[in-house]
Amino acid sequence: MAHKKYIVVEGPIGVGKTSLAKILAAEFQARTVFESVEENPFLPKFYEDRETYAFQNQLFFLLSRYRQQRELIQQELFSQSTVADYLFAKDKIFASLTLSAEELSLYHQIYQLLDTRLPKPDLVVYLQARAEVLYKRIKKRDKSYERGATLEYLTEVAQAYNQFFFHYDESPLLVVNTSEIDFVASSQNLADLIREINSMGSGTQHYIPLGSR
Repeated sequence: MAHKKYIVVEGPIGVGKTSLAKILAAEFQARTVFESVEENPFLPKFYEDRETYAFQNQLFFLLSRYRQQRELIQQELFSQSTVADYLFAKDKIFASLTLSAEELSLYHQIYQLLDTRLPKPDLVVYLQARAEVLYKRIKKRDKSYERGATLEYLTEVAQAYNQFFFHYDESPLLVVNTSEIDFVASSQNLADLIREINSMGSGTQHYIPLGSR
């Protein structure tokens, strides 16, 4: 992946971003960058009371992601191939879902100041899955801070992701349907996906693995 030094794996909660990022990093002998979700003290409170804790939760994520991305630049991490399990721009998805109009206006001012200072990926791999699939996967992994995530909320998130990436044009984008497949369990599906990644050019492409619907 000589021309793809910086790959981002994205998608809604429970879709398998981190697992695939680890696999791709091993495949391409790349370094990994993972989002520090569990360090956010507001996340469990947010799932219990979205209205009260939305802004604190979102601002913590925004600043945490920005600080991590800036550290990458300072360490010259992008001189080596890198695979990350989040896209900085995706922060806007959750902000639009959870913040009031006044909070969102303030959020956008902060976001715009930060975003111009960060590098863009050479490729974004967007993993899609139906909300009920996400819900089952989250329940199966049973992380304490996710126990308050409802099917209704996951439906909102999945729809918001689809809307965001429908308009996304900042980097080449590979959209992958994962509702019926598991890249961790299926070496054939993984091999097919890697071929798609290696053949990616500019613009947006859609990849629907055999067995998906």
